Amino acid sequence: MKRKNYISWDEYFMGVSMLSGMRSKDPNTQVGACIVSEDYKILSMGYNGFPKGCSDDEFPWDREGSELETKYAYVTHSELNAILNYRGGSLEGAKIYVSLFPCNECAKAIIQAGIKEVVYADDKYADTPSTIASKRMLDAAGVKYHQYKKTGRKVELEM
Repeated sequence: MKRKNYISWDEYFMGVSMLSGMRSKDPNTQVGACIVSEDYKILSMGYNGFPKGCSDDEFPWDREGSELETKYAYVTHSELNAILNYRGGSLEGAKIYVSLFPCNECAKAIIQAGIKEVVYADDKYADTPSTIASKRMLDAAGVKYHQYKKTGRKVELEM
């Protein structure tokens, strides 16, 4: 008889997304993303950080100050990183798991990449213009999205 307490696909892929976010060096917000094919294969992962070749010791992590002295002009979001990290061709029909609802810029990339579903863990910026615009574009493009239903299961790794 098979084991009954194995994790679901959603738990698995959201867990991979959150684990990926733990690679982020951002002192305030760590976001991870995991792109999955229609047949449950991981296609790509990403987390928020600076582009390749841009030292995270030399670029700012600050959230306040002039635009060029904050992280916002430099950081690549997890969703875009996952899309750009994919080297296998088309992402048409894929699903993306992300720990934070995508901003409007990431929504554009998700739509253009052909990703058809977004599963997100947190929507803490739901009332911001960026997230409102994101949802408006996702709706218009027919990209489904829904919040991950937390199971309360604790996953722990001993390294």
